[in-house]
Amino acid sequence: MCKQYTSVSPSDDTTALSVKTENGHKHKKYRYVRKEGSCNVLFRHVPEEWLLFVTDIFTTLVEIRWRVMFLIFALSYILSWLFFGILFWVIALANGDVKDPTNDPCVYEVRSFTAAFLFSLETQTTIGYGFRGMSENCMVAIIIVTIQDVISCFIDTFVIGIVVAKMASARKRAQTVGFSNCAVINLRDSYLCLSWRVGDFRRHHMVEGTARAQIVRSTVHTTGKVDVTYNDLVIQQSEIVLVTPTTIVHKIEPGSPLFKMSLEDLRKEDFELVVSFTYTDDSTGILHQTRTSYTPSEILWGQLFQEMIRVSRRHYIVDYSMFHHTAKVLVPEVSAEEYERKKQLRPSPRHTPRQSPRSSPRPSPRSSPRPNHHEQHLKPPTVTVELVSDKSHEVAEMSETISSSHAGNQNQDTLKPPNDLTSLQEEP
Repeated sequence: MCKQYTSVSPSDDTTALSVKTENGHKHKKYRYVRKEGSCNVLFRHVPEEWLLFVTDIFTTLVEIRWRVMFLIFALSYILSWLFFGILFWVIALANGDVKDPTNDPCVYEVRSFTAAFLFSLETQTTIGYGFRGMSENCMVAIIIVTIQDVISCFIDTFVIGIVVAKMASARKRAQTVGFSNCAVINLRDSYLCLSWRVGDFRRHHMVEGTARAQIVRSTVHTTGKVDVTYNDLVIQQSEIVLVTPTTIVHKIEPGSPLFKMSLEDLRKEDFELVVSFTYTDDSTGILHQTRTSYTPSEILWGQLFQEMIRVSRRHYIVDYSMFHHTAKVLVPEVSAEEYERKKQLRPSPRHTPRQSPRSSPRPSPRSSPRPNHHEQHLKPPTVTVELVSDKSHEVAEMSETISSSHAGNQNQDTLKPPNDLTSLQEEP
């Protein structure tokens, strides 16, 4: 049975693997792709990093955390209210509304900074309490109110779009499509195969999906240089309509990176099997991808996924409690290359039909079928029987073909002359 897994952080020791470098020293290496699908990669010294983030501000806000996003959105509203409140207060000071209450104001009931800030908030949020409002005395104040209304519409649209995109993020949908905690190696149609299981936990399934798998190897040199190589695995049925949980199968055949790998070699390897499933959601039509990875210790040799689908009278019932369960099966612990070689050297059984002489009657010469081309090589024995009577002129010859009913029977049947002498051909 596979072990359960949880989300891990880059600093968690459960993601570390002990591998050997070229000079034989052990090196501590972390997963390339974590179990929940996130990549364990940290970028540093990116040229013009902040400029790139600001240029693609929409994607940046979609990818940031919720608490940071809420802080940015709150500041965008508060700062806009404060900015336009300062403008209305400056207009009130320039028009003399603060010093002379009898003067015709640009904005009614705005004679302090607090009143100007409240007027800006009420204008942008379209509250309208009825105490403060615009007058026709100042064209500048009218222009400022118009600009604030337009900017408030842009802010609202931007905030709503970011929230919707973040809630419909592919990461959230990817959490409802899961992989098995481990991969297994077993025999399928007399071939060693690597397989893992993928399933959708929601009722609304995807339109189509494509499964992929890669073996990622990272080599650490003595100089500290790290080389990352990728090897694609050929999947038998990569296009999947994931209605029920499906087992993805890779046949270990010539050309596969696992073809020359036995159980003992697998335990010594330091590669990482990265699998993914790319699909289109049926409800939203958005393209998603779910990923996970398997280390050599998570690839179980000689295991088989247990059945989790049964049929009732009306439905196909899927028991997800058996999603990660495996059972032991008999699988040779040799590589696929050696297993194929042994299959070719194994002698094929000869199929020679043997019939019992008792069960098959002796065929008569007239009713026996004409031998075919293959049977012409086997010549049945010919026996000549001579019958001699008292009279010298009664001599007859008869030729009869007798087919042996068993190939290994060495007992020769005793031939008795027929009692009816009229059936013989007499010489004149």
